[in-house]
Amino acid sequence: MNFLLKSSFGILILGCFLSANQETSVIKPQLPADDWPTYGGNNAGNRYSRLNQINTQTVKDLTLAWTYDTGDNTGAGQRGMDIQCQPIVVNGVLYGTSPRMKLFAVDAATGKQHWQFDPFANPEKKPRFHPIRGVVYWEDGARNGEPDKRILYSVGSFLYAINASTGKLIDSFGRHGEVDLHEGLGDKETLGYDVNNFSIRVTTPGVIYKDLLITGSAVNEGGDAPPGYIRAFNVRTGKLAWVFHTIPLPGEFGYETWAKDSYKKLGGANCWAGMVIDEKRGIVYAGTGSPSVDFYGGARPGQNLFANCVIALNAETGKRVWHFQTIHHDLWDRDLPCPPNLVTVKHNGPDGRPRLVDAVAQATKDGYVFVFDRDTGKPLFPVKEVPVPTSPALPGEKPWPTQPVPSKPAPFVRQELTEKEITTRTPEAHAYVLNQYKNSRVGSKYMPPSEEGSLYFGFGGGAEWGGNAADPDGILYQNANTMLWWLKMRDSRMQGTNVVQTRGSSLFNQNCSACHNLNRTGSSAASASASQAYPDLTDVGKRLDREQINTLLTTGRGRMPSFGHLSKEDRDALVNFLLKSETKSEAVPDMHSSVVTSPVVRDADFPYMPPYLNNGNTQFRDQDNYPAIKPPWGTLNAINLNTGEYLWQVPLGEYPDLTKKGLPPTGTENHGGPIVTAGGLLFIAATYDEKLRAFDKKNGKVVWEYKLPAGGFATPITYMANGKQYIVIAAGGTRYGLKSGGSYVAFALP
Repeated sequence: MNFLLKSSFGILILGCFLSANQETSVIKPQLPADDWPTYGGNNAGNRYSRLNQINTQTVKDLTLAWTYDTGDNTGAGQRGMDIQCQPIVVNGVLYGTSPRMKLFAVDAATGKQHWQFDPFANPEKKPRFHPIRGVVYWEDGARNGEPDKRILYSVGSFLYAINASTGKLIDSFGRHGEVDLHEGLGDKETLGYDVNNFSIRVTTPGVIYKDLLITGSAVNEGGDAPPGYIRAFNVRTGKLAWVFHTIPLPGEFGYETWAKDSYKKLGGANCWAGMVIDEKRGIVYAGTGSPSVDFYGGARPGQNLFANCVIALNAETGKRVWHFQTIHHDLWDRDLPCPPNLVTVKHNGPDGRPRLVDAVAQATKDGYVFVFDRDTGKPLFPVKEVPVPTSPALPGEKPWPTQPVPSKPAPFVRQELTEKEITTRTPEAHAYVLNQYKNSRVGSKYMPPSEEGSLYFGFGGGAEWGGNAADPDGILYQNANTMLWWLKMRDSRMQGTNVVQTRGSSLFNQNCSACHNLNRTGSSAASASASQAYPDLTDVGKRLDREQINTLLTTGRGRMPSFGHLSKEDRDALVNFLLKSETKSEAVPDMHSSVVTSPVVRDADFPYMPPYLNNGNTQFRDQDNYPAIKPPWGTLNAINLNTGEYLWQVPLGEYPDLTKKGLPPTGTENHGGPIVTAGGLLFIAATYDEKLRAFDKKNGKVVWEYKLPAGGFATPITYMANGKQYIVIAAGGTRYGLKSGGSYVAFALP
């Protein structure tokens, strides 16, 4: 599995930024190994391994081999994110990241640390916490007897190049080892605002093509979202090589699918979930997310290319080869949530005879799998443009009248809520949910958002960022969530033209209310005991003091991104608002008044403040905090992409308390993805019962499971080191009140 790209150059090394309490050693050559060299296992993103030492007969003997403790999430001073990282293994060395964004290298056979790089060891670098789902390895041919081996990974708004042997920054890359990820997003003359003032990060790693690192980005989803352009950087120098404008500029293809000058007001349309590369064709395939702002598109009439698209780009130049839009004029935050998967399948040719077709499969939040010819973008199963509701819609909104629906495969999650889907777990739970059902808008998943409030599937996935796995037979293995969501839009404008608003409340409306609700009640609008993905902030001062809130705004934590791009004055004003300590001098006229300008300092029309905001990303659950619909709530699916038919679907995960009461496994919400092996096994954790499981890929039966030290909300890997096959997964926990963790856990046969 030698995937390394051969060329040559020398390197300069600057400062190690090593954790003060960790030993350091130069990595020594290892015995030949079968590695896991890229995010997704290979350039196609198959998450497939040819290894079969661990198989359906031997898996019962799988046991703990080693654990690597990153040193994070062990106490208040070490808390960071959960670990979503799928590590990589190259030449017997495992590279991964910690909850506090540290990069490390350990021996893949023992878990013994070689080095650790801390991006925040430099006091000038303020912590910015966000998910990191993987890292990128690149190697150049030997010069002067030493090959150049690099790890590229991103923290906050910076891309780092690290010497893979020593853990030191590579001085010749960018500015002393780092590149500002704002580069290539546009200048003030083009956009009308300074993009450097706004947040950007990379949560899912990019791909390597020759000497290029091609990457997407994650941006905020409100009115302060910069554009989500796809870019390529030279791996040797860090210089920008090309940019693909996912929100087209004047004169570019797709510009007419937006309002005039939308690129100056709106952002998003970003590839945050990752991409894959076909090296032979020289094509990179990426999926994009929704444009800003989520749930209201009054300022962007039209289809909005290239948001919500599968895009094929020339990897050398960034030129578009083809695209397919899976949601037109997205009003439901239906980003493409995971990387495409490059597969080869059997389909009938023009003569009616089966032929092998190189294809790209893309799963969606709302449960579809689109399958395209890799060269042309033509769907392998017919896709119909289906009429959808366009009214009633919010004032100023122009919903698109049709949406694409594939004929096959059938959706892997439910599409529309009906009364028969309501939970019957207990009579009380049924009555509670039925009352909400009767007092909400229900029906098509394409209902335009409303001020009345609607119940939807497909906001949080469906498919999630963990992706899917595919074996050489063309079978796609997809884990899925079936969660119900409550959406209620609210007028973000104060009533009347002279209503007094404060700088802090204006900043809260713009930056925070989409998750925490305009009245600061968080995710609990639909259920008094709803899962608090976004907590109630009405009395946040009882839990956190001024300094703690300011730190949280700066660094981010859990699902909350960093707002370090806000000025100190803005953060102070926001903290005053949250602590209810504003003074009269902080009061300013309403930002939507017809006689005043916005109290928030803005360039031109950016940040954009929509007239309507959502009530917070609210998952609807019953009064006992269980999902409001009948099980299964999480599933694992095997889909034959040759035929478009399902081989099997089984629940994924369980609630132990319900199992004890005699209920069969219900499945749980799940975050993380699967891998599949030639040993006939599929490994996945992801569930809220904190277990890693092995399934027989032929029938979906559980053949092994292990309770992890914390939730495994990441995708596992497998590799061979010193003649032994290992399974490794990050156990980071922390989601929805689960215990935190900071370790990587390895399993092998005795």
